Amino acid sequence: MIGFDFEYFKPKTVADAVKLFQILEEQGKQPVYYAGGTELITLGRLNQVSFGSVIDIKGIPDCCVYGYSEQELVIGSSISLTYLADMRDFPLLGQTAGRVADHTARNKITIGGNICGRIIYKEAVLPFLLTDSRVLVAGRNGSRMVPVTDLFNKGLHLANGDWMVQFFTDRNMLSLPFYTVKKRKLDVIDYPLLTLAALRKDDEIRVAVSGLCDFPFRSKEIEAVLNDRSMTKNTRILQAVERLPGPVLNDWIASAEYRIFVLKNTLMEMLSALEGDDLE
Repeated sequence: MIGFDFEYFKPKTVADAVKLFQILEEQGKQPVYYAGGTELITLGRLNQVSFGSVIDIKGIPDCCVYGYSEQELVIGSSISLTYLADMRDFPLLGQTAGRVADHTARNKITIGGNICGRIIYKEAVLPFLLTDSRVLVAGRNGSRMVPVTDLFNKGLHLANGDWMVQFFTDRNMLSLPFYTVKKRKLDVIDYPLLTLAALRKDDEIRVAVSGLCDFPFRSKEIEAVLNDRSMTKNTRILQAVERLPGPVLNDWIASAEYRIFVLKNTLMEMLSALEGDDLE
């Protein structure tokens, strides 16, 4: 049970939701957007978050879209992770999203909620980073298309009141060879040591990682090293580790040293899967 009162609203359009957020904020009612609600409900029950009003966006048609628009796959932010895992259009996204939490939770967790939530892992953003996807963002300054790589730079950068409406991914990126894995210390629903997703395009490997640092990332510097086939795989991996964009997590789940050990092994598995075993 959530131990505080709040007002509930369910707008019918994106414009209505944006306008409602502004009005509620001006009234001091601490509005939040709501789709799957798993994080808001859980943290609200624990008194770790508070809010005075909830704007339910899952009934807005634009947020429930799933299909093709010309050369792009369009995914509404209210689509559940279970739905994405069941669909075959974007296998990298489906497999990566299909490892978040457990099946019951995935039925409620939305793609937008996973990426915009407070939990640091945000695994579902990795495939979008790798495919140079775009995001339709709505807010007080109107709606605009933003490259997902611009929104994620050592964390999610959305202005107060802005929210993700839809994700757009080039159709040509959907069927490229890929590798995705979630490494855990214990069982299949434990918190991840790291999640790594990789894609091969034009004989170049792209890599994105979650759970290693306190933000998900894709690093062009790391990719340049990993694609330098003049070096052995071991050398490339060692140099890649030296170029991590932030401190490695060191917490109750695992030490930083152990996470780096897991990262090295995972990178070797990824290179072997996408390159083959021609180089040692």
